[in-house]
Formats: sequence, C-alpha cells, structure tokens
Amino acid sequence: MSGGGLFNIATSGLNTAQRALNTTGHNIANVNTEGYSRQRAEVATRPAGFTGAGYIGNGVQGTTIRRMYDEFIQTQLRNTTSTSRYYDTLHDSLSRVDNLVADPSVGLAPALQNFFSAVQGVANDPTSSANRTVLLSEAESLVDRFNFLHQRFQDQQFIVDGQIGDSVQEINNITEALARLNAQIVSAQGRGQPPNDLLDKRDQLILELSGYVDVTTVEQDDGAMNVFIGRGQGVVLGDRATPLNAVPSTPGMPLEIRLGTGDKAVDITRQMTGGQLGGLLEVRNNVLDVAHNELGRVAVGLALAFNDQHRQGYDLLGETDKAFFKVPTPEVLPGKGVPGPNPTVTFDTDPSQWGQLKASDYRLTHEGGEWHLTRVSDGRKLGSYGAGDEIKVDGLVITMPASGSAGDSFLIRPTRNASADIAVTIKNPEEIAAAGQPGGVGDNRNALALAKVQTTNFLNGGTTSLEGAYDGLVGRIGTRTRQAEVASLAQERLLADAKAQRESVSGVNLDEEAANLLRYQQAYQASAQIIAITNTLFDTLIGAVRR
Repeated sequence: MSGGGLFNIATSGLNTAQRALNTTGHNIANVNTEGYSRQRAEVATRPAGFTGAGYIGNGVQGTTIRRMYDEFIQTQLRNTTSTSRYYDTLHDSLSRVDNLVADPSVGLAPALQNFFSAVQGVANDPTSSANRTVLLSEAESLVDRFNFLHQRFQDQQFIVDGQIGDSVQEINNITEALARLNAQIVSAQGRGQPPNDLLDKRDQLILELSGYVDVTTVEQDDGAMNVFIGRGQGVVLGDRATPLNAVPSTPGMPLEIRLGTGDKAVDITRQMTGGQLGGLLEVRNNVLDVAHNELGRVAVGLALAFNDQHRQGYDLLGETDKAFFKVPTPEVLPGKGVPGPNPTVTFDTDPSQWGQLKASDYRLTHEGGEWHLTRVSDGRKLGSYGAGDEIKVDGLVITMPASGSAGDSFLIRPTRNASADIAVTIKNPEEIAAAGQPGGVGDNRNALALAKVQTTNFLNGGTTSLEGAYDGLVGRIGTRTRQAEVASLAQERLLADAKAQRESVSGVNLDEEAANLLRYQQAYQASAQIIAITNTLFDTLIGAVRR
C-alpha cells in the first residue's frame, strides 16, 4: 500500500471519528430537550482495492446519522397522551360540577326540605300568620337557590366554552407549525438524508396535538406527514393546514367546531374525540347540559305539581284557582337564517303527562315538506308532522310552524332556563290556599295535600319525586366523577410507562454518551497517529530520493 493510500485511510478514520464526536456532543447538549431522539453516526467500510496480493481495505465512511426512534412506541405514547388528557379534563370539570350540586350549603336539597317543612308548618296551623310568612320566605329562598344554581351552571358553561375556544386556537397554532415543518422536511430530504432534528420537532408537535384531540398520521413518499384529528378530519395535508373555528351557529346556540372557513366550513363537533377538546365537549354535552336540564325539570315539576294542587284550595280571602309559582317558559332558538315563524311550545298541564317530561333538548327540522322532531339526548326521531300540527310528546305541547323551507331548524330547550325562570307569584300570606273549602280559616286539607307533593312520585314515569330526581342527579354526577378519577389515575400510570418506553429507545443516557466520547476520542487519536506515521514515511521516502 502506498503512503497516499494509508493517508486516505487515516483521514477517513479521522473524519468518521469527528462525525461521531459531533453526534455524541449533540446528544449530550440535547439531553433535556423535550421530544429529542438520540442520534447515532452509522459507518461502513469503504470498498476494498484489488492488488495482486488480494483486496486491501480503503478505510471507513459515514453512511448516515440515524435517529433512534420506534414508530410503534411513539404512536402508543401519542394515543396514551390523548386518553390521559381526556380523563384529566373530564375529572377536573366533573369535580367542579359535583362540588356545586352536592354541596349542602349551595345545593338544592336543603332548600327543598326547608320549603316543604314550611308547607307542613302551615298545615299544622293554617291560622298562623307567622307560619304563612315563613312559607313565603322559604319559597323565595327556594327560588333564589334555583336561580343561583342556574347562574353557576351558566358560569361553568362559560368556563368550558372558553376552554374549548382556547383548545381550538392551540390546535390551529400546532397545525400551522406542522404544515411549515412538512415543507422544510420535504426540502431537506431531497438531499438524500433524513433531517433528524426537524423530524423530532414534528413528532413533538404531533404529540402536543394529541393532548388536545385524538390524532392519526399518514406519512407520504416525499416525507410529509398528513395529520387527521378526531374521527379522521384532515387538518394538515402536506404543507397546507386547514383551520378550525369555534363559533355558535346563531347567538345563544352552543359553540360548534367547524373545519375550514366561510361557507365551506363543515361542522365537525361530533367528530372531535379524545384529548382536552374531547373531554370538554363530553362535559358540556353530556354532563353540564344534562345536569342543567335536569335541574330545570325539577323546577318545572315543582311549579306544575304545586300549582295544580294550590289551585284546588282556597285562601283566607275565599279565592281559589291561584298559581303559587310561575311556570317556566320553554326556550326556542331558531337556526341560522331562519326567518320564522317559530313553533310554540308549552308544558302539558295534564298531571298524567308530567312523568313523561325529559331532561333533554329537541331539534325540529324541515325536510321534504314536513317538520321532523328529534330528541337530542338519545337521537330518537319522534315523528314527522305537517305545518300547524299540534302534538303532545314527552310532557310537551308543540305546535308546528305554519310554514317552513328546506333546511330550516329550531332548537327547543324546554327546561334549560327553567331554574332561572321560576318565580313565586303569591305575594301575600293570606293568598296561600291552605283550605279545602271557602271560609275554612282553620281548614288545612289543601295544605296537607300541598305537603304531599314533596314525596309524590310524578317524575320519570311516576317513579320519582322531586327530591328523588335531584338526588339522582347528584348521585349520577358523583358516580361519573369517581369513574373519571379512577380512569385518570390509571391513564396516568399508563402514560408514565409509555414515556419510559420511549426514553429507553430514544432517550439520551449520559453515562453511555460519556463512554462513547472516550471511545471516539481514542479512535480520533489513533487515526491522527496514523497520519503522523504517514508523514514520517513520506519524509523517509523523500530523503531517500534526495540521496
């Protein structure tokens, strides 16, 4: 082998050791960088040269800088992150609602009990002006408690809607960054080598995105990564990102998640699953809305049942047929661009129908020349009706609009605002109808009947009382809160395991890198020594020629 060949071999070893040292230093420098994957300099022998004495090696060459990465582990980490964040969000929000409805100092149960105790007080002594005054005072306190809980539910709704908007904005920020990274990665990979640091940044952004919503990815031949969220909604395709928007379809309606902008935007609210956004939508749609409706149903049930019995009695003025409470009015919200007329909705005054009242909203849509009614809570289609038809369903009396166009829709919320709308209509103690007949000053028969409203099962198909309905609500929320807590703790452990798995493959071990530094330093020094020997050989050869 010539001196030049030996020099080239030594130079290849020197360059390879230098590249390995640089890679090791890069690993050490990024030991605390979130999402960084350990890198390794891959090498291979150069093709040997043939001589009469056989093939003689030509040294070493670097082939690539390999990223220590396992796609399966990364996908598992991403999925676990999404599920963990979902249950964390669910538990956090449920805990606030649970504390609200179960707190004896602000919950409804004590106020209901105090009210009916005051009713019993009037039944015990209907001639007592003090007892009648106490009843009116407790009635106002009960209404105030309904109003207070309504406002607290509204506050929780405001908090959740704000978090939904913030989550959507963060998702947009991440997807825009992913689209830019895709463009950079495609450009860099055109040079034939993987841009490892850019790939790490992209994986980390996708992992952050999974904290907000379920994520799936599809890598393209050019190195770009298409990103889909929820149940397959494409938000990043190559170097283009499609934004999300959180807006109500019309004022007063719930926030909708829309993909795209302008008239081409598509409602994908029901397609959003997992992560913080999925948890917030679950809380809003299946906890807050349902609990708010259930609270309103108790208010409506109280007003209907107590009024029905109160109208049958006589007050100290000898008058009858007076309502004690104002019966709340169902809310009707027209869809975007619907000019009207609106349907009319009232509560059925027939006591046999009160048990059919549901804690649900309803959607009325116009298609094929007919109005179609759907119960939102279970998605059940209740029927199709003509213009102006009057129907009785779920304890409601609904009169269809006299006209409509294809696509017109209304959201009917019978009990959503009932806890804010209920009020006491009796203002004077002598107007309390305690007697069963006119002129019966000491007659307590109707007061006794009013007291029985507390324990009468007239809700849920005649199986549940007012207190039972509210206690059931408290129990269901408490159960869901505990379930979410257990699931959150379990997912926390699974997430820790997934992170440990990734760390074992992609994490930087400083002890290992220190050993590599020493090894590559020795290789560098050895290659430098070969170069020194090569110089000596050249000097010897030149000296011999000069003689």
